[in-house]
Amino acid sequence: MSIRAIATAALVVHLSLASAARAETAYPMLMSLKPTAVQMGQTAEITVNARYSMYGAFQVLISGDGVTGEVVHPPFKLEELDKKPTLDKLPIRITAAADAQPGVRDVRIATPQGVSTVGQLVVVRDPVVKEDGDNNSADKAQQVSLPAALCGAIEKNEDVDFFRFHAEAGQLLVFHVRSARLEDRIHDLQEHSDPILTLRTAAGGTLAASDNDQYHADPLLAYRFTEAGDYLLEVRDVRYKGNQYWEYVIEASDRPFIQAVFPLAVTAGQPETLQLAGYNLPDASAGTSTVNFTAATALVPGMHWIDLPVGERAGNPVAMIVSSLPLVRETDTANDSPDSDQVVNFPVGINGRCEREGDVDYFAFEAKKGDALSFEIVARRRLSAIDSHLRVLDSQGKELAQSDDMKLGKRNNTDSWLENWIAPADGRFVVEIRDVHLRGGPQYPYFLQITRSQPYFELYLDTDKTQVGPGGAAAIFARIERKNGFTGEVQLAIDGLPHGVTASCGRILADKGQDGCIVLEADADAPPNAADITITGTAQHTLPDGQVLNLSAVATAYQETYQPGGGRGHWPVANHTVGVSEYGDLRGVSLSTYDVVLKPGESAKIEVTIDRSPGVTSNVTLDMMMRHLNSNYANTLPQGVTLDDKEAKSLLAGSATQGYLTLKAAKDAPPVEGQQGVVLAHVALNFVMKWTYASRPVRITVRP
Repeated sequence: MSIRAIATAALVVHLSLASAARAETAYPMLMSLKPTAVQMGQTAEITVNARYSMYGAFQVLISGDGVTGEVVHPPFKLEELDKKPTLDKLPIRITAAADAQPGVRDVRIATPQGVSTVGQLVVVRDPVVKEDGDNNSADKAQQVSLPAALCGAIEKNEDVDFFRFHAEAGQLLVFHVRSARLEDRIHDLQEHSDPILTLRTAAGGTLAASDNDQYHADPLLAYRFTEAGDYLLEVRDVRYKGNQYWEYVIEASDRPFIQAVFPLAVTAGQPETLQLAGYNLPDASAGTSTVNFTAATALVPGMHWIDLPVGERAGNPVAMIVSSLPLVRETDTANDSPDSDQVVNFPVGINGRCEREGDVDYFAFEAKKGDALSFEIVARRRLSAIDSHLRVLDSQGKELAQSDDMKLGKRNNTDSWLENWIAPADGRFVVEIRDVHLRGGPQYPYFLQITRSQPYFELYLDTDKTQVGPGGAAAIFARIERKNGFTGEVQLAIDGLPHGVTASCGRILADKGQDGCIVLEADADAPPNAADITITGTAQHTLPDGQVLNLSAVATAYQETYQPGGGRGHWPVANHTVGVSEYGDLRGVSLSTYDVVLKPGESAKIEVTIDRSPGVTSNVTLDMMMRHLNSNYANTLPQGVTLDDKEAKSLLAGSATQGYLTLKAAKDAPPVEGQQGVVLAHVALNFVMKWTYASRPVRITVRP
């Protein structure tokens, strides 16, 4: 993902004039964009709604290519600059290139108070029509012309929005809603919309309705009109609930709409014949269509959004997989019993489909005793309707292993995944695939990868943004998930830092090491700016035969979300953003020592001094770990080294600036040299979110 960010020069002057003194600083938490869509090839003004002030906003960051943003500054007077008025509604100007990829983008606002949480923007093909605010009954339905992207909000309890449109006889219109899916990454929106669409005659009679679909809580409705005339489209929350931030966009058109593509996976540069399922497709028969397609040779293995050739009018991009594996397509002959299975050789990528209700697919393979294999289904992650269930059977049909849902990072997923399965003997084995509810049809394709298990690791960032003030420091934590026997040390690296910021990159220790940190430091004269960064980890792993594998991974960033009851949830986002802000509640965190040397059984005291900004009396909590309630989200301390909470002054209330922490090494603590840690100073923004200030890196050594 690349970023297009536009800064306004006039505001830089404003920032230099503004006073640095501030109390209870909080970065903005975006709640919604109104309207939530922009048309390709157009420039539009959009209002960003937030909690906490966006005053002084100077930069808009948008994920992906082809979409840029700039702040439309509200009027202000020089004599008001020190007052820092609250600004929870901010106009921004969005420009989408004519060739911008349709779909959802992450949006952030950079301000002197810090970089915001993530908001969601939808890039659409057709003109954007905004709800007029007085369309809450059938007799006041808003007249619209289709095709269009209808943008509005289910803004209060019992809010029902109506749109009136004209349809021709025989016309097939598709209504695709995005609302609930746009709210997953919104930090402080604890309850989400659950929209339902109803299509009515001009007199109010019901023609069709759609609630949940393969797009989770967001409905999809397609209808062919038998008579020309005016009709009504009704949208509301299925529970008749509402919220001022429950924005929606309904893409309503007679364009081609692709629900599923088979096969899901292709080889770059190789021609394929694809079967499409959906609506308004060329030469469609029973809802399916066939097109010829060749993936560009430059496409790297992985998931890509692709525009398929579906006629003169473009449809929606589809999620396809470019694979480097040898690909096999499910045969046309029956493979729906263990006695009629399809034979494959691993490593292999199998394109299959549960073609009808009750369809179960079987694939047979030969393995040697001790072979370590991984079986991964990619389907629901690529918008297939299947909720897969996978089993491995022996030649007699006995179940050896099974997988229903999987966990990917911090989120559960309905795709299936068996890792590092060990063949118990030489022989013939069978893998069975079905929908868990035995559903099927053209919308149920899957891609099964059968590969030899190889050691590897994945990295996840605990947050999606890091704020650092001039002359200050901040920390980014990365957590590892080790796979298939990898136990080694991982060195972290960072790329793309904003101007005036440098980094000290730590490591994740071998064996039981779970977390590592990167400590950022901003120059004292660093200007306010922001940039999206990339964090990677590298390692080596030696196989039993002596072969050395060079391993690497790019870290996935997660947006923190506030869950009912005070829980701390996470959703993956496109980028992690580092922003240089003005001074916040704290100007710095200094320590009595930055090198701690321990022997097993010893303790070491670290005296901590915080530099409060003038007038700031917020409670400050000291720590060396990222903790919330009973969960530990990051701990870079070496194995056997802990914080002695009984020997600490970690809560600094009122005007207090002096505290201390004590590190203690267990009697059996293994030796380690120079593990990077950091002292954190937390200021609570709400029950879940904190502004975390940091010291310079702390090096922790345990001697034998």
